[in-house]
Amino acid sequence: MARENKQQRHTRSVEIIAQLKATFPDAHCALHHTNALELLIATILSAQCTDARVNMVTPVLFKHFPTAEALAAAPQSELEGIIKSTGFFRAKARSIKEAATDIVNKHHGEVPQTMEALTALRGVGRKTANVVLGNAFGLEMGIVVDTHVGRLSRRLGLTRHTDAEKVERDLMPLVPQNDWTLFSHLLISLGRRYCTARNPNCSDCPLQKLCPSAFKHGKPSAKSKPTHDKAGVKIGSTR
Repeated sequence: MARENKQQRHTRSVEIIAQLKATFPDAHCALHHTNALELLIATILSAQCTDARVNMVTPVLFKHFPTAEALAAAPQSELEGIIKSTGFFRAKARSIKEAATDIVNKHHGEVPQTMEALTALRGVGRKTANVVLGNAFGLEMGIVVDTHVGRLSRRLGLTRHTDAEKVERDLMPLVPQNDWTLFSHLLISLGRRYCTARNPNCSDCPLQKLCPSAFKHGKPSAKSKPTHDKAGVKIGSTR
C-alpha cells in the first residue's frame, strides 16, 4: 500500500469502520454488568485476564459486595479469595477497595461521570475510565486502547505508537466521535476472530484490501503459500 496523506488515511479509516460494522453488527462490551460500578470493577479485574474469566468471577463478587460501601468495607483477604483466578489478585483487590472508598467518600457512593473524576479514583486509569464512560453512561469521551486495539491500529497503519494514550490521540481524529466506544469493540472482535497476535488469518479477514500489513505477520496460510520459486519452476517439481 502506497504512503498515504492524512486525508487518505481518514478516508481509509471510514471504509474500515463501515466494513467492521457490516462484519460485526452485534459488537458490544463483553464484560457483564448491570450498572456503572459493576463495569468499573469488572474492568479493573480484566487487566491481564480474559473477559470470560472475569464474567465467571463477578457474579460471586457482586452477590457478596453489591455496593461501593460494601466493597470499601470488605476484608482484603475475602476480596482476594473471590478474585484470585483473575491473576494479580492482591493488587486488584487493593485497587477495588481504594476506588470504592474514593467513590463513597468523594461521590456519595455513585460512580462519577467525568474523565477527570474517574481518573482521580485510585487504581483507575484513562482506559478504565473510557470503558465506563462509553459503555455505562453513553459518553463518547475517548477510545479504549487495550492490547487488541493497539496491535490492530498499528497493523492497519492508523498509528505507529505503542503507548496507549498516543495511540488514542492518533485514532480520535480518524474515527467519528459517535463511534469512539463502538470502534474499540469492533477492533476487539476483529482481533479475536481474524487478526490474532501470532498467526492472523489474513486470507479470510474482511479488511484484507484495506490493511497495509496483510500477509506480513505470522505463518502464511495454505491459500497464500507460493506455488512457484523465483525462477518460475513449480515447487516440488524437478528441472
